[in-house]
Amino acid sequence: MAELVDLSELAVRHGGAPGLRGHLARPPGEEPRPGVVVLFEAVGADAVNRRLNERMAEAGYLALMPDLYRGRSPYRCLVPAMRSLFSGRGPVYGDIEAARQRLLADPGCTGKVGVIGFCMGGGFALVLAGQGRYAAAAANYGRPPSDVDAAMQGACPVIAQYGAEDRAFRGYAGPLREALERAGVPHEVTVHPGAGHSFLNHADNVPPLLRPVMRAVMGIGPEPASAADAWRRIEAFFAEHLAAD
Repeated sequence: MAELVDLSELAVRHGGAPGLRGHLARPPGEEPRPGVVVLFEAVGADAVNRRLNERMAEAGYLALMPDLYRGRSPYRCLVPAMRSLFSGRGPVYGDIEAARQRLLADPGCTGKVGVIGFCMGGGFALVLAGQGRYAAAAANYGRPPSDVDAAMQGACPVIAQYGAEDRAFRGYAGPLREALERAGVPHEVTVHPGAGHSFLNHADNVPPLLRPVMRAVMGIGPEPASAADAWRRIEAFFAEHLAAD
């Protein structure tokens, strides 16, 4: 079970905004463990996304999901967040850095930190991969930066997962894989047959009125078989690249 931690002071110190809190989930067993910043989907820190954070803790990581929306509606916060994602700047990056700093300061952290994101968060994970602050990055159905070659130069190891039936994100896996190969970055990019957007979720979290449209456009929804394979890949990749030296 995650605890709610105050990240407000750290956020302001690193260029974010006040009022930031995060969901911190500790792994079972002895610490210290590597840390992982978990970045949610466009819908925000709902129960489904908090479960993704807890899932990372169960895999053996000190997992922290900053509530970038500060408890507010995604309808109010999504557009500014997406602007930051596409521009590569803005206070949201200060918020994310606050989460990383909180993990580094925790006695239960080894000092190595990765980042994992889903949907919108996956896009942020790809941007952050090239900034030299993380030991590994996992992007799940994340949109790559527009200049993907520049973004992947000097990036940390990257694992990315996409669903073959995700119509809105179709075509991203190939260019990302090629950019990582050109940059010489250790990587694994997988397209899962039969899976759509948000296939790693354990439950459907799209508002009922939007479900028919979202399923038609993005093939959205859980896909347990693909999710199990994706988690296996993520855990193996992080175990290799986040292990203590």
